[in-house]
Amino acid sequence: MSTDMQEVVFNLTEKALQSYKKNAELSAYLKKEMDKQYGTTWHCIVGKNFGSFVSHEAGNFIYFYIGDRAFQLFKTS
Repeated sequence: MSTDMQEVVFNLTEKALQSYKKNAELSAYLKKEMDKQYGTTWHCIVGKNFGSFVSHEAGNFIYFYIGDRAFQLFKTS
């Protein structure tokens, strides 16, 4: 994911964390906002203990932690 897109994701995540507490709410918000800004087919997983193996468009994947909560965003074709 480009540095500019990462900045957008981090800003959206910060905003989401101020408004939502549940992982499902955070995930839904981030997915919806990424769909608006970068086109549809974004997926978002938020949680504390999960593993994944996903296919994604090149340059459209990010995985990061804030505290003990993991965030994974990716776009499929």
